[in-house]
This record gives sequence, C-alpha cells and structure tokens, in this order.
Amino acid sequence: MNDKLRIALGSILVGLLVLGIKYLAYLATGSIALYSDALESLVNVATAIAALLAVRLSMQPADQNHPYGHHKVEYFSAGLAGALIVVAAVMILREAWEGLRNPSMIEAPVEGLTLSVVASLINGAWCWVLIRQGRRLRSPALVADGRHLLSDVVTSVGVVAGVLLAVLTGWAFLDPALAALVAVNILRSGWQVIRESLGGLMDEAVNEDRLAEIRGIISQEAEGAIEAHDVRTRASGPVTFIDFHLVVPARMTVTDAHDICDRIEAALKQAVEGALITIHVEPESKAKHCGVLVL
Repeated sequence: MNDKLRIALGSILVGLLVLGIKYLAYLATGSIALYSDALESLVNVATAIAALLAVRLSMQPADQNHPYGHHKVEYFSAGLAGALIVVAAVMILREAWEGLRNPSMIEAPVEGLTLSVVASLINGAWCWVLIRQGRRLRSPALVADGRHLLSDVVTSVGVVAGVLLAVLTGWAFLDPALAALVAVNILRSGWQVIRESLGGLMDEAVNEDRLAEIRGIISQEAEGAIEAHDVRTRASGPVTFIDFHLVVPARMTVTDAHDICDRIEAALKQAVEGALITIHVEPESKAKHCGVLVL
C-alpha cells in the first residue's frame, strides 16, 4: 500500500474516532451546537471514504478507454467533498434554527467541552497531515479532505466558544446562534473546494509562476531551434501536461530536431514532477515571431 492509500485509509479511521468523541460530547450536554458539530464529522467520514475510492482509482494505469490515465477522478472526489461540506452547513443551520426557537440550557458543560477539545486537537493534527502530504503527493482528493477537516476544526472552536459563553452568561440562545454563524463559514469553505475541483475538471492552466518557469526552461534548452510558440499547460492531479510547437531551421535533420526535443523534455521533467510533454516540430516558415525566443 502506497502513501496515498495509507493516508486516505487513515482519514476514515480518524473520522470515525472523532465522530464517536463528538457524539459523546453531545450526549453529555444536549447542546445543539455540539450535535451540529457531530453531524459535520459524519460528513467527514463519508468524504474520507470517497477520497479513498478516488485515490485508489486514480492510481490505475492508462488503458484503451483512458489513454491519459485516471487522474481526474480525484477532482470528482474533491467536488463531492465540497458538496458534502455545504450539506453539513445546511444541516447545522437547520439545527441552529430549531435551537433558537426553543433554547435550553446545557448540561455537564465541562465533560462535553473537554471531549470536544480532544476531538478538535485530533482533527487539527490530521488535517495538517492531509494538506501537507496531499500537496507533496499532488493529490486533490487528499488536499480537499484536509481542507474539509480544517473547516471542521474552525466549527469546533466556534462551538466550544459558544457553549462556554452560553454557560457563563446563562444566555441559552448563544449556543445555536454561534452554531449558525459557524455554518456560514463552512459554506464559504465548501464553495472554495468546489471551485478548485471544477478548475481541475475544466483543464485550468498551471499558475503564472510555474508557466514562467516552463517557458524559461524551453528558452534555455532549445539551442539550435528558432522559437517555441503556442505553449499550453494543464494540471490533472499529479500530472502536468505541457505541449507546444517548436520551430527549427528548414534544413535541420530530423535527428538534430529530435535531440533538441529530448533535451527540452529532460529539463522539463526534472523541474516539473509528473510532466507529460508533447512537442510539435515545425519548419521556420511556420514561425510566428512570438512566444518563447531561444536564448
């Protein structure tokens, strides 16, 4: 089992542990906010399962029906995570509304808050692992799962503060009111995850800094060519696709042009992990006198 699968499986186990702790916190207190917090953890478990399935499928090699691999399936998982975040926020808003209509005082706050803090510490540590390792492994599913957990940590902090304030002041309405405010923040987090997953599905180009690096490498390594134009990129999970047209002198042999392409590909693959490169060689009559000039 590789790193991606181990981390994805770990998310399910951590999610189940945190869900159990948060539900015990709700049982101890009867707090609407703590119940809502437990509801979001239920969504965390579902998201972790989706991430595990997506990571496993994305690792399958390219086949006849999917010649470019299965990497994009992770973006579907990230989109699902974002949608589930939104669902959790709506569920929390519903519970908060019921709590505002029928406020009640919280029982056994010390035990409930202690359990909630323990759950938040576990979630906080694990979301750091997910985001850090997800970026290292270039896994959109793991990063989205980590951001989902981060929103859960924010929720839990708000819930603990609300419950504590409600107990200290005797204002029972603070419990559901603060839960509603945190739900709005979760909605924002869910939209961000959905937007990023849609960007991957829509073949967004790499960021400007990475594109400038790619163009610079082409310029430095294409000695003997005239120019490169129509440089295009797209990211698909751990893979970065790069393609461009390379203009060479009309009398250059195929072997010499191929050597230039090999040199460029080697440099790009060293700088951009997981790069898949396609170069279309053209004679100098096709030069556009724009794009990447050869140094």
